[in-house]
Amino acid sequence: MEQAGGDLVVRQEPAPLTRHLRVRQERGHTVLEFRGEIDLAAAAEIAPHLDRETERPAARVVIDLSGIDFFDCSGLRLLYRARSRVLDRRGYVLLVCAHPLTLRVLRITGLARILPPQPTLDAALEQPEATSRP
Repeated sequence: MEQAGGDLVVRQEPAPLTRHLRVRQERGHTVLEFRGEIDLAAAAEIAPHLDRETERPAARVVIDLSGIDFFDCSGLRLLYRARSRVLDRRGYVLLVCAHPLTLRVLRITGLARILPPQPTLDAALEQPEATSRP
């Protein structure tokens, strides 16, 4: 909440699309915030929304894993699918992840090489890919 000219202004965050996903706009990017346990059931819930957000030409997408508690191979498939779909449409995907176990999985599987994780959303948005395109 903020004071604005004597009035109280309440800023509302967008409602989550699902229990495991919230989508919002940040500095010209679509931010997909994954939340909770990303397993087979969560991936099935997230996938249609992810597909909708990654089908636009030249999409600028950030996948933020800051709010996850668990991440299995179903989550890895979501990341790879999002990256493939966006690149096919001449866009780009940035990844935010600082969770040690998830980072380890990203490194072991090689996904960290093709989708380098950044520690924070601000760090991701400061990447050249985030600033070099309109």
